[in-house]
Amino acid sequence: MAKAKSTWVCSECGTRLPKAAGFCPGCRKYNTLVEEVERAPSFKRGPEAIPGQLSRRLGDVPLENVRRLTTGVPELDRVLGGGIVPGSMVLVGGDPGIGKSTLLLQMCGRLEKQASVLYVSGEESSSQVALRAERLGGQAAHVWLLPETRVEAILAELQRLSPKVVVVDSIQTIYREDLESAPGTVSQLRESAAALLSWVKSSESAVFLVGHVTKDGQLAGPRVLEHMVDTVLYFEGDRHHVYRLLRATKNRFGATGEVGVFEMRGSGLEGVQNPSSLFLGNRPPLPGVCATSTMEGSRPLLVEVQALAGPTHFSMPQRVTTGLDGKRTTILLALLERHGGAHLGGYDVFLSVAGGLKMDDPGGELAAVLAVASSLRDRPLPPGTIAIGELGLGGEIRPVPHLEARLKEARQLGFVRALIPKPPKPIVVEGLQIAICEDLSRALDVALG
Repeated sequence: MAKAKSTWVCSECGTRLPKAAGFCPGCRKYNTLVEEVERAPSFKRGPEAIPGQLSRRLGDVPLENVRRLTTGVPELDRVLGGGIVPGSMVLVGGDPGIGKSTLLLQMCGRLEKQASVLYVSGEESSSQVALRAERLGGQAAHVWLLPETRVEAILAELQRLSPKVVVVDSIQTIYREDLESAPGTVSQLRESAAALLSWVKSSESAVFLVGHVTKDGQLAGPRVLEHMVDTVLYFEGDRHHVYRLLRATKNRFGATGEVGVFEMRGSGLEGVQNPSSLFLGNRPPLPGVCATSTMEGSRPLLVEVQALAGPTHFSMPQRVTTGLDGKRTTILLALLERHGGAHLGGYDVFLSVAGGLKMDDPGGELAAVLAVASSLRDRPLPPGTIAIGELGLGGEIRPVPHLEARLKEARQLGFVRALIPKPPKPIVVEGLQIAICEDLSRALDVALG
């Protein structure tokens, strides 16, 4: 008989220790180690080869055209790469209350006309899910609902119904009865997901897993699930704002980094066709405001960077950012002092991206610096001006990818003037005056005089 063995596993990073401890040496966090009891497998000698599973040349493998299932939610189809791929497993993560269950229940309701759908609820009762479906318009009335947390019972129902699409909400609540560890532990997550993955690959169905996130915004259960699934989608945004971003951080069947934009309404999540217009303010130019264009996947998105600089009343000036990386902002302010002649030692600086958006694209760095300079001088940028460019430590403005697509999007939304770095080849956009700025001092002169 296999002998049971206890190990202590960190619920944050997955580090394994032979005995209990109050401190994890892997992620350096306290009280994250959980005891897991594992039984050593009893290995048996199997056949030398499975019939039909011999190796063959890659060029001899026939190419198949996979027919995707459209979800009925265009923004979700966009992020998935064109729809649901049969035989795939998708992990959807995000903060509590961000809209994961709402979006997937909407998808189930719109899929029922072309495919059978099973919704496995491990957190809510049947009546709770039914009430939410009714609030969303009752579109999911014919979706099969299974309030269950045992993997064995879920697999039995999958064999009986053979649905084309399955939603498991959430993966942290389901467990295998043959494991002694609690639901949500690393062993349960890995083994439960492996059991579902085995069924997925043999049935050519698709499974969506809802995953919880930690305080740091990372998926709970280290990253074991991200390595097992085909696609990882993250919901981003502030629950206090109406806009949500669904981002693909891993996708074997589409572009990584693709983004879908949704608006939260009383009737559920609605896709936004022209998100750039939502993040721009329709008002006269104000000091401390500069527009820029970021690339979210293959889509250029225009956003507004706002800055406020004022005399400090503290011994140490404050540097507060929202939607921007704090360390990178410190470097940008140092560049403004060195190459822009600004003196920020006695000023508090607050930087924010309007609309609750997080901007990781370095193409918005020039706009952030111009917004701070505009607030310091109390002088707005000329109307219809947009700034795009990455700043180097020498004060030079570096080119960014997809510059022409960004400029065309800006022109469609009414911008008439663009401050950009020198492109690799000339760019001409009808109706848009392009000012090429090779360094920060030149950009400040062109924008603020």
